[in-house]
Amino acid sequence: MLKEFRYQGIKLDNKALVKGSVYSHNKNGAKNQIQSLSKQHKFNIVKIEPKKTFLYSALNSTGKKINGEIESFTKEEVMNVLENLKYSKIKIQPKLFDFHFKPPFQEIVMFISMTSDMLKENMKYDDILKILSNDIKNKTFKATIKNISRELRQGKDGESVFNKYSDVFGKFTSYMLGLASKSGNMSEIYKSISLHLQRQAQFKKDMKSAIFMPMVTVGFMALAFGYYFFKLFPQTTVMFTQFGIDLPPLTKFTMGAVTFMKQYWYAFIIIGIAPIIYFAVKWSSEKGKIARDKLLIKLPVIGILMHRMAIQVFFKVFSIIYTGSGNNIEIIQIAAEACGNKYMETRIKNITIPMMLKSGKGLVDALEESAVFNDTVISRLNAGAASGSIKNAATQIANYYEKDTEYRLKSIINLMDLLTAAFIFISMIFLILISAESAMVRPKSPGM
Repeated sequence: MLKEFRYQGIKLDNKALVKGSVYSHNKNGAKNQIQSLSKQHKFNIVKIEPKKTFLYSALNSTGKKINGEIESFTKEEVMNVLENLKYSKIKIQPKLFDFHFKPPFQEIVMFISMTSDMLKENMKYDDILKILSNDIKNKTFKATIKNISRELRQGKDGESVFNKYSDVFGKFTSYMLGLASKSGNMSEIYKSISLHLQRQAQFKKDMKSAIFMPMVTVGFMALAFGYYFFKLFPQTTVMFTQFGIDLPPLTKFTMGAVTFMKQYWYAFIIIGIAPIIYFAVKWSSEKGKIARDKLLIKLPVIGILMHRMAIQVFFKVFSIIYTGSGNNIEIIQIAAEACGNKYMETRIKNITIPMMLKSGKGLVDALEESAVFNDTVISRLNAGAASGSIKNAATQIANYYEKDTEYRLKSIINLMDLLTAAFIFISMIFLILISAESAMVRPKSPGM
């Protein structure tokens, strides 16, 4: 989340005091912004202060004890605020662990959906923000909505206000909310955003369902089989050896495998954990994320789904905000950032946009050069360009791939269910075979 940093400086020519504030994710970013301002406006930086959260306890005018927290730059400023409220016996301390977690995606979707519904009832936007901010659970999101409400009341430009909180809402959502704040058709824009985000939320939910439940099932099966083969099974085989009974082939093989795994357990842990750590570190960087998403869309079955989902989101966002006239470079950039695939985003930003700006290529040709859109997309865009209806073509592509991804996701869910059932079936067959084999073992006759 962006933090506010206040600075003070002295003008080089007349020694006048300069004050202001900037927003950044960290102090180094704020320092760079302020240094740039100091060179531009010719002043020396005297002080940089981050806005912090302070905890306080005090007695109000009726003698009741009040506990709370407040954001400010200094402890003295908090004291002044509380004294102006006629509080007494004031105790103030900085909040030691002031974490700001990004709000859940579903909470953002609910906020926009509720706002859309309230706008239809002709409620004032400021009143809507006040009502919804009281019901928001996530502290970061609650503070964001309150800040937006305050800044809009101060007369600040809505587009710049929402873009400042793009790390909370996402680039596309903050851009659209900024447009809505300046539009005379705010209700319709919020409705479009709401429908788009609900679709994304449903897709994420279905994907988790397709992947999470089979993993849980397989995980519990693995634990149960591990307990059987590492705890109960060896006790049975020890009994066989005590009576001089030769182990049957399958039982002998399984016991050898269990013994080997017990002896080299650390190697199996390393083999299991090392790739996870390796890819987690490798994919944490910007280049790593690009390589990860490139690999993702090239995977069999799931890769096709993820690629087409990214295409669907790109054209859905593009169709919502495309104007058809003037410079639409920013719109292409926002759609690329919203598509959710870093590889596709990078290709569009590094190939498509420069070709349009420097080489003067048309939109369709420049998108084709990025090599992240299939022939179906390019063909439909060419038809749209020929008829002068790029926006309609983009809408048709988005709608087509929305249906396509729904069917493909259902197929993947069915496939995962089938594979999970097959895993359970094969495991149970193996367990039955080894149990039957053990049951058929007979001790040697005396004298043999």
